[in-house]
Amino acid sequence: MPAVDALIEQLGTDLESTKRSIPLFKQALQDCNADLAKRFYANEDIEQLVHDRARFMDHLLQLAWRRFEWHENLASWRKHRVSLVAVGGYGRGELHPHSDVDLLVLLERSNYEKHSSNIQSFLTLLWDIGLEVGHSVRSISECRIQAARDVTVITALMEARTIVGDDSLRAKMSQAIRPEKIWPPKKFFAAKLAEQEERHRKSEHTEYSLEPNVKTSPGGLRDIHTVMWIAKRKYGAVTFTDLVERQFLTQAESEILTRGRRLLWKIRYGLHLIAGRMDDRLLFDYQRQLAEILGYQDQDQLAVEQFMQTYYRAAMEIRATNELLLQHFDEEIVRSKERAKITPVNERFQIFNNHIEVTHEDVFAEEPAALMEMFVITANDRSIKGVRASTIRLLTSNLFRIDDAFRNDPKVTRLFLDLLRSSEHLLTQLRRMERYGILGAYLPEFGRVIGQMQFDLFHVYTVDAHTLQVVRNMRRFRYKNQEQMFPIAAHIHPRLPKIELLYIAGLYHDIAKGRGGDHSELGVQVAADFCERHDLGTWDTNLVCWLVKNHLTMSTTAQRKDISDPEVIQEFALLVQDQVRLDYLYALTVADINATNTTLWNSWRASLMRQLYNDTKRTLRLGPENQVDRGEYISETQNHAIERLQEHGLSREQILAIWGGVDDDYFVRESVSDIVWHTIAINEHDPARGPLILIRNDDNDHQDEGATHIFIHGPAHQSLFVASVTAFDQLGLNIVDARIAASKEGQIFDTFVVLDEHGKAISEQKNQLEKIKKTLRDHLLQQEQFKPNTHRRTPRLLKQFSLKTQVSISHDEGNNQTILEVVAPDRPGLLSIIANIFVELNITLNSAKITTLGERVEDIFFIADRENQAIIDPAACAILQQRICEELDLHIRQATP
Repeated sequence: MPAVDALIEQLGTDLESTKRSIPLFKQALQDCNADLAKRFYANEDIEQLVHDRARFMDHLLQLAWRRFEWHENLASWRKHRVSLVAVGGYGRGELHPHSDVDLLVLLERSNYEKHSSNIQSFLTLLWDIGLEVGHSVRSISECRIQAARDVTVITALMEARTIVGDDSLRAKMSQAIRPEKIWPPKKFFAAKLAEQEERHRKSEHTEYSLEPNVKTSPGGLRDIHTVMWIAKRKYGAVTFTDLVERQFLTQAESEILTRGRRLLWKIRYGLHLIAGRMDDRLLFDYQRQLAEILGYQDQDQLAVEQFMQTYYRAAMEIRATNELLLQHFDEEIVRSKERAKITPVNERFQIFNNHIEVTHEDVFAEEPAALMEMFVITANDRSIKGVRASTIRLLTSNLFRIDDAFRNDPKVTRLFLDLLRSSEHLLTQLRRMERYGILGAYLPEFGRVIGQMQFDLFHVYTVDAHTLQVVRNMRRFRYKNQEQMFPIAAHIHPRLPKIELLYIAGLYHDIAKGRGGDHSELGVQVAADFCERHDLGTWDTNLVCWLVKNHLTMSTTAQRKDISDPEVIQEFALLVQDQVRLDYLYALTVADINATNTTLWNSWRASLMRQLYNDTKRTLRLGPENQVDRGEYISETQNHAIERLQEHGLSREQILAIWGGVDDDYFVRESVSDIVWHTIAINEHDPARGPLILIRNDDNDHQDEGATHIFIHGPAHQSLFVASVTAFDQLGLNIVDARIAASKEGQIFDTFVVLDEHGKAISEQKNQLEKIKKTLRDHLLQQEQFKPNTHRRTPRLLKQFSLKTQVSISHDEGNNQTILEVVAPDRPGLLSIIANIFVELNITLNSAKITTLGERVEDIFFIADRENQAIIDPAACAILQQRICEELDLHIRQATP
């Protein structure tokens, strides 16, 4: 006898011999939960577990109901009958560990007072034994009234199932709410479609969320439920088999939905057990645990990444099937009486009511290239709204025709290039091709990365979703309304000689992820193979391969190097070589950054990319082979600044005295306008009032770009950097760049570039600026060691990543300084910790580049010893590495649960 049946039988026996029922019910419920959990962890069939839990609940509720006298057999009570009905998911006989137990106490008539005492006592008993039930008490007529008003009520009642009592009441209720009386199929379809659209909108219309909801996200259980609810309203069908028999669902589609539902049930069941409550979100906290429970093991991909790829692929299949069936419903339910408008396209295709379809069922068998041709036609005709459901089915049943011969057919390869050159909705076609299985079959290298995620907070999309998002961004550059956000990219786009080469680079830039090694290097050969197969010329192939290899170079240069240094610009210009390559690389880089993480593209990165593009463009025009003379550059900057300052009434002697032999790097890193701004303010400042603090936002023509510059001038002291970063941390400002300089007279000329918590320049309201100045001045005047502000709460998502700190040290011999690179999980007070170590080890900071990438930081510090020399002593370098790792990893362990 199954354990569930034995538990029910034992409970029934025990209840007969005692009036103290609550402990018995509680124990039976506890024993059932333990048994089902044990069976889940033993990998028993999930469908059996879900139905067994519902069956156990049926019997438990029957026993609880029968503890009360309902007068079922008295003739005088025939008009006052009452029954207990399961609705919603429980009505379907499906229960997960913490699913809602939705109950309807169904009355024959609206005479609640006849049963009020029993109903209250029954519900109290359920609460006392630990059941969280959702319940309603309604008569048959009240059910009809409420259902007519609310589509969610009619949906729940459609799945009603009698648990105990006279089933004829449920039958009467079902008659009262049948489609002929309320919610006819057309109206019901429209309501459920709107409901799904709103649900998908809340998930940003993607099944690829980092932390998807297995119930409500696109491709989740609700997408399956929606199809079945509409089918039941129209046809009375309740199972996938019913729909197959009615030839509404193909056997292949039935298998997709069955397989997908089984996986989602398994995940949902596990989520409830891990969380100890109803939680259908696949949070980072749970993903690793579920991967282990479901038997995944680390290989080339992490176990959690394999598990999530399985989920994402299933969600994509479910969503595609849902869309196909909803379109079929639309034709069958909404437009069945509409007159068909058919427009011929060619002998293979025609337009049926704005949807493309084949002219006969043998089109793909007779002409396999038509599998590609259909999308080219759709991409060049804005009147076509989609593909007809019957044609989608025919297309998916012909996927086997996409073999090596198909992939190497010149006709097909030309069609794919035509698609990339198309004028309308390229991204829509690529997404359709992916969903229908075409894109992964035609480009197997792309098929391999479908659903492939990276378990971090930096990459918020799977590789395939990110890739298509990159293409989407590239297409956005064409539009007038994007000129403000992407002024350079919008200017570049129409000048690119072959736009399809940009899209190919976008499709292939991340194609080698997950193969081990550097995906930029490994992707070159994959891209080259594509170019050869598509008969691209030597110049085209070389450009695509160069873009794939260097797709990270421009963002790395902009964010991690000192792009105010002419030598850095010259080095980058020598790599790029010409204006055309620069344009392609800029467009690819901006599209890539914006498709990686919604928070990554901020005003500061936009200004860095603009500066690097413009300076490189200027260098290319002059000739990148011409060696930049650093001394000449510094002298030229000083002379321009002096000329401007003399216009303000300052003499050359006054200016040089103010500068006081400041480091040459100051004149490399700062613009002439900033040097003028600093110098005038220093001249007017009274040192007795404390350090000078200046604040202003970038002065440029692009209001969506830039950051806030905070300049500090005053006497140097050892704790200045740590005091500054502690103050900024307290103010909630993020440092993205630090330029540290000092004069021979012991005065600092430090500039911090900061952003607010939203990644934008700070507001220039007077009270906000005064608050920043006061906080900074208070910290700077303390001149003592500051404790890192690590008591702030670490965000939940960051706690899931306990990466070890990585520290690397190299030397910049040309500038006689040491380059310290720190890669570590992001944590509150991290910069303060590092700054305190610099003070402890007598290290001088020259400048810093601060970069946050999701859950980790990649910070670069340009440092020197007390004599302002590079730190070349191996022992000193080892101590520095050790201290940073010790301190950061200690705080990480304290923050990790």
